[in-house]
Amino acid sequence: MANFLSQLVLKKSILKIQAEAAKSPLKRTLGPINLISLGVGAIIGAGIFVLTGQVASANAGPAIMLSFIVAGIACALAGLCYAELSSTMPVSGSAYTYAYGTLGESAAWVMGWLLVLEYGIAASTVAVGWSGYVVSLLGDFGVHFPSIIGGDAAHPAVQWATPLVQAVTNDAGHTTMSMTGTFNLVAAIGIALVTCLLVLGVSESANVNNAIVVLKIIVLFTFIAVGIAYINPANWHPFIPKATGNPGEFGVGGIFRGAAIIFFAYVGFEAVSTAAAEAKNPKRDVPIGILGALILCTIIYMAVAAVMTGVVPYLELASPAPIAVAIDRMALTWANFPWPYVPSGQMNAISLLIKVGAVAGLSSVMLVLCFGQTRIFYTMARDGLLPAVFAKIYRKFRTPWLGTILLGIMIAIAASFLPISLLGDLVSLGTAVAFSIVCLSVIYLRIKHPEMERPFKVPGGIVTAVLGILACLFLAWQNFAPMIDHYNRGNTLPLTILVCYALVGVVIYLGYGFWHSKLAKGIDISEDDELEGPVEALGHGVDDIKK
Repeated sequence: MANFLSQLVLKKSILKIQAEAAKSPLKRTLGPINLISLGVGAIIGAGIFVLTGQVASANAGPAIMLSFIVAGIACALAGLCYAELSSTMPVSGSAYTYAYGTLGESAAWVMGWLLVLEYGIAASTVAVGWSGYVVSLLGDFGVHFPSIIGGDAAHPAVQWATPLVQAVTNDAGHTTMSMTGTFNLVAAIGIALVTCLLVLGVSESANVNNAIVVLKIIVLFTFIAVGIAYINPANWHPFIPKATGNPGEFGVGGIFRGAAIIFFAYVGFEAVSTAAAEAKNPKRDVPIGILGALILCTIIYMAVAAVMTGVVPYLELASPAPIAVAIDRMALTWANFPWPYVPSGQMNAISLLIKVGAVAGLSSVMLVLCFGQTRIFYTMARDGLLPAVFAKIYRKFRTPWLGTILLGIMIAIAASFLPISLLGDLVSLGTAVAFSIVCLSVIYLRIKHPEMERPFKVPGGIVTAVLGILACLFLAWQNFAPMIDHYNRGNTLPLTILVCYALVGVVIYLGYGFWHSKLAKGIDISEDDELEGPVEALGHGVDDIKK
């Protein structure tokens, strides 16, 4: 029992982490612009093209702008802590490795399991939204996916863009699972394309991401510039709608509940720190990438939300494509042009541009989220907590190719079959808890190792880190409280999923990670000097290293 407990708190030394970073076989090609673009690529996506309208109509009203500020402040506090840790420990494992070096192996595993929510499940969620926009856009070009009659005749219009299992809430508020008889082939194809790109290499992926980021920023700026002239200030009154009495529905509580929901939209900035092992100068560039992406995206989010709620009354924004609703409300007839593929015979150029931007934006989010997940699993596998296949480096491209393919398959399956919409709160909850652990890691290192070189230091030090913990846990509670409320009303499904997810993580760690931990066995994964040469080091996984 004593050995078991001691391993749970076993810490990886900071010097060991730094040595591993220095000898990482991953290719260093990313500069500060690439890293900012990486963050923007992950942040600007589902939050702005999907969640904004839903949060405005159900929780915050026009005060969604304040929700973005609240979420942005919490992320900024956590982002400062990420910046300090990433400048000190520039490794691909990001928050997982930070926890390993400060709080111990069990905390590192918890962090890694939380990051599966932040990246893998979030990527599946985004893929489902992406498939809807793709089907709509292809329809505008005369390409229509065939309908399927699956399961029974009650679902004659189900398409290849609908998950096999859907969550259905009845009038009593109870959520049950419903079989559709089909699966989301479009989402699976999107994940497959992203996976192929990631296997080819990080520089190629970054170049594609940069192009997509430029495109979607142009689209959003176009929406803002055109929409300003159609704002009706009356739609902003009341700015904070009166609370309905239900938890999180309008009022001040709705602002905080909205912030907790759209917290999901900010998870991308953490992906910047997972790229530290592939940054040219991580001690300088990673903090720039994290903070630059946060600031830029918060400004864009608030501007888009202001235009959207100014053009359309907030109660009418309950749509999976709220920006498209706003464009339709503007009635931009001057932008119409002949288009033979739609029933009306006309297409709106701005509307078409928005759809293209949404597809591009969600594509880059999938790309960065999948990238982050592969790098987390790569680092966990190098530590022995996951099978070594996730750490196998492809000789030519210098990417963890097998792990990337396996993760791509798992994420595609999740997007194709599971009721991803039910997991949105779970993603935000896991992300908020993960961010609070990062802030705690900064406090630990400030107290335990005050002498450590810190190329970037959190302004305010421990005080800022404590505020980050409080802010992130507050938003986590805003997502956890509704699960308890649903449970008390007889809807046990959301809380059951959370508990089952946690138990699966415990089983995997106790069944595999605990027994294969290289730190517990005294194996130094940074000692690769006995390999036959640098080429062999790049072409083999950690288990091929000669001890």
